[in-house]
Amino acid sequence: MKKIITAVMAFALCLSFASAKSKTVKAKKVKIGIAKIVQHVALDDVERGVMDAIKAAGIDATFDLQNANGDVNTANQIAAQYRDERVDVAVGIATPIAIALANTLRDTPVVFGTVTDPLGAGLVKTLAHGEKNVTGMSDELPSKEHIKLFKEITGIKTLGYIYTSNEDNSVSSLELVKQGCKEAGLELVVQAISTSAEVKQAAEAIVNRCDGIYLTTDNTVFSALPSLVAVFNKAKKPIFSGDVTGAMEGGCFMASGFNYYKAGYATGEIVVQILNGKKPSEIPVRFMTKPEDSDLLFDLDTAKACGISIPKKYLDKATYIYQNGKLTKK
Repeated sequence: MKKIITAVMAFALCLSFASAKSKTVKAKKVKIGIAKIVQHVALDDVERGVMDAIKAAGIDATFDLQNANGDVNTANQIAAQYRDERVDVAVGIATPIAIALANTLRDTPVVFGTVTDPLGAGLVKTLAHGEKNVTGMSDELPSKEHIKLFKEITGIKTLGYIYTSNEDNSVSSLELVKQGCKEAGLELVVQAISTSAEVKQAAEAIVNRCDGIYLTTDNTVFSALPSLVAVFNKAKKPIFSGDVTGAMEGGCFMASGFNYYKAGYATGEIVVQILNGKKPSEIPVRFMTKPEDSDLLFDLDTAKACGISIPKKYLDKATYIYQNGKLTKK
């Protein structure tokens, strides 16, 4: 009997120790590295969404926020820093920084955010689940539907497109734009750039050869968006932005796309799953496909300047209207 009592007491002691250990691990402060390829409003919203999701989960975390300023070498340096500092999870916002993290961090979970083509970028081999220590969220746009809608509302015959030739995200988007123009019966006029300093020059080179321009989620282009808007507004030619956040300051005739803060929050929820014990290889690539994830914006000031009348059926669907220099949420 004495042996049984002793054994029970020992077992209870082990359970108590295990429970205490579990609570200690749960209460442990974690370090999250969040790096973006360049700074602009949309990526800032993603970053904010990631942090808010982690905080909302009650996780005690510190955040190491980094910006590669559009430079791949800097992205690699940030990845090496996260490796050396042994962050608990590394988040890469946009394709170049996500690739740098995935190539450098072999034992640390890597979560990518706003990567258009994670398969083409080599981050995962299937969208059904992550690859080893890597998973995340894709921001692939319905470009073919966007182009069809742009043509229907504006009546354009030629479409302009500026893309960053050294960014995988942009190259993948170009193929979707080509398919969209082919299906819509539009002529496509393309201009390639390498840095944000080239955006204005590219806009000036393309503006007289197209009836309007379509912008996908090209981070380099959006980091210099005001210069492009100035060129096309002066020519009174419409801009369709695949990033609603970047169009909220006015100047883009219309914008349609998912909410980047919500995309960041969804990315942060993936981080939370990992911190709670789930392996990246078990988590499928996330897409923003719910209706409430997306927004539609019309700039009535720009529409008037371009001489475009927007059908009521589309105005009724808008979540944002920009008019008389002010943005209104419907």
